[in-house]
Amino acid sequence: MPCRHLLFALLSLCNMVVAADPIHLTLRYRLETAEGTQRFHTLRREEQWQPGETALILCDVWDSHHSHHAVLRVNELVPRLNDVTNDARKRGVTIIHAPSSCMEFYKSHAARLRAQNMAAAGSYPDEIGSWCYKIPSEEQGAYPIDQTDGGCDDEEAEHAAWLKELEGQGRNPKAPWVRQHAGIEIDSERDFISDQGKEIWNILEARGIKNVILAGVHTNMCVLGRPFGLRQLARNGKNAVLMRDMTDTMYNPKQAPFVSHFTGTDLIVEHIEKWVCPSITSTQFIGGEEFKFKNDQRPHLVIISAESEYKTEVSLPKFAAEELGRDFKVSFVFDNAEDRNDIPGLFAVESADVLFVSVRRRTLPPEQLAIIRKHITDGKPVVGIRTASHAFCLRNQPAPEGLADWPEFDAEVFGGSYANHHNNKLQTTVHVTGDGALLDGIERTDFLSGGSLYMPSPLAEGCQVLMTGTVVDAAPEPVAWTFTRQDGGKSFYTSLGHVSDFEEPSFRKLLLNGLHWAAQQ
Repeated sequence: MPCRHLLFALLSLCNMVVAADPIHLTLRYRLETAEGTQRFHTLRREEQWQPGETALILCDVWDSHHSHHAVLRVNELVPRLNDVTNDARKRGVTIIHAPSSCMEFYKSHAARLRAQNMAAAGSYPDEIGSWCYKIPSEEQGAYPIDQTDGGCDDEEAEHAAWLKELEGQGRNPKAPWVRQHAGIEIDSERDFISDQGKEIWNILEARGIKNVILAGVHTNMCVLGRPFGLRQLARNGKNAVLMRDMTDTMYNPKQAPFVSHFTGTDLIVEHIEKWVCPSITSTQFIGGEEFKFKNDQRPHLVIISAESEYKTEVSLPKFAAEELGRDFKVSFVFDNAEDRNDIPGLFAVESADVLFVSVRRRTLPPEQLAIIRKHITDGKPVVGIRTASHAFCLRNQPAPEGLADWPEFDAEVFGGSYANHHNNKLQTTVHVTGDGALLDGIERTDFLSGGSLYMPSPLAEGCQVLMTGTVVDAAPEPVAWTFTRQDGGKSFYTSLGHVSDFEEPSFRKLLLNGLHWAAQQ
């Protein structure tokens, strides 16, 4: 080894901080509910990482960008990302600043020289110096967004004015970045600066780094694809994680799947958690609330699908993809295919603004049902569909030992008193009978439902009926209503929700209106 390489290696080791306490992390990841379903449980696991075996890579947190909106979002992100970086450094985590194509700016910086002079690794993974566009595991799923237009979400006039401003600054409008954002502190005595896959691999190997956290921008491009990005790290044996609230995407809502920019980011994070690696949040280092961009005003809608009668595990994800991605942050929770009395991933309800229930006759471990109870006793809104009226109890049976039920759920949450349904062979005709905003955009004409007519009468005081249903030779029954609960929260329920109902425009609009009403949008 040349003397200068040995000297830098020794200095680097001397500057490492040995932290006695491990870093406690909660990793979020996704597993398919059953092979071939393309539906996923969102799960968590606890891990402890030794700081001396951990690195934080800040990917392309540039000082400028050709997208003005991207610049504004990075400016929002940087203060918290700097706090995370400083905290990680104090714990003994290796910090690697990786602003690609900006090495000229740092050519004399001690952190840059330290990276250049690390001892060469004994061997290198194939193509560690190259961009990685896909790893084999990703072949199992479809990439979720169309970024072929480059992902810029600026409005046309705004974008033109921004490019002109960049020209006035003497920057290349197509690639205006010169350095890392000045709001990120670089410790010249400890940190590293590099944008080279081999250099960063040298650092990881020389320091015995097993665990790598990626933060920065943009997740769907640089964070995933760079030679030091998530794909390369994951496929080459590192315990890689994405810090999901310290990132952004290049996604234009005018492209498929035509959702909000922030939903586009969520979809990329989901893709990563399914096929590439787990994710964590900044709160696990510095506490507080997860970072959220100020323009991200989407309420968090958590949909529980745990019933086998009406295939809402298929119809609701399709409905959400088509109708909800612009206005809601949507999370799905599915039942356990091998244990009907288990709904993995219910922790998502803890951060829900609106809870959507499509569950039929499940009894649950007490700690799972307690999460649902807390959402409701906190006065938060609830939306229910079809079998939600008998979601958490068995038919004329108590809960099995060790499990909990909630027989009063229908009465307490929706104001109903479901007892049974009419014969499946009887055609249900639905009538619009109420008034108000929940019926906006719905034609006041009768339509047919594919499901049997439920018998939820009588309804409790405080229910406002929106639609009723009839079958031959029977009294009308309410099929959609709102309810103000004893806890002060509000609920919307409809006994509609047969798989064919989702093809009926009036039902789709009713459900969409109910969700917006519940979220106070």
